[in-house]
Amino acid sequence: MSSLFTTVSRTRNGYDPEEVDEFFEHARDVYEGRVADRLTSTDIQASVFDLVRGGYDTHEVDAALDRLEGAFIARQRAEYVAAHGQQAWMNALAERARTLYGRLGRPDGEKFALAERGKPAYDIDDVDDLCDRLVAYFDRQVPITAAEIRSATFGRARGRDGYAEGPVDAFFARAIEVLLGVE
Repeated sequence: MSSLFTTVSRTRNGYDPEEVDEFFEHARDVYEGRVADRLTSTDIQASVFDLVRGGYDTHEVDAALDRLEGAFIARQRAEYVAAHGQQAWMNALAERARTLYGRLGRPDGEKFALAERGKPAYDIDDVDDLCDRLVAYFDRQVPITAAEIRSATFGRARGRDGYAEGPVDAFFARAIEVLLGVE
């Protein structure tokens, strides 16, 4: 099977070609209905590949994962709309957005749990800034896209000086799903 991805030089690291090809082949089989497995956008976001010398270009694979996630969400939207109607889809997205918005509505204090002592964490101000942009989007003040959320970077912190990474990542993964559902 020939791959759609470029292989980096033998002196650089890239994603393990065997793992990447296997994942995308499985995703194609699921998408086309050849296997009964369920694959969600969250599964796609959570995919992790080993780094090996001379592997696939990581940027190309990551971009393909973003497109794949968008395709699965678009199909989910189409199936839901076919079964329940466009208004039901918009209501479901609105409910998810209200849940996210409610999480960001804390007037004082941390929006997320602080990291445990000595654990890597995200810079609180950086995360809060992105949360503020998301609130402004929900308040229809400024546009924001899933790509902007996906490409956001946070400064590093340690322990109780920053937000625990897991809850922040999970929250923004849900925000990306809502944004992709609208886009």
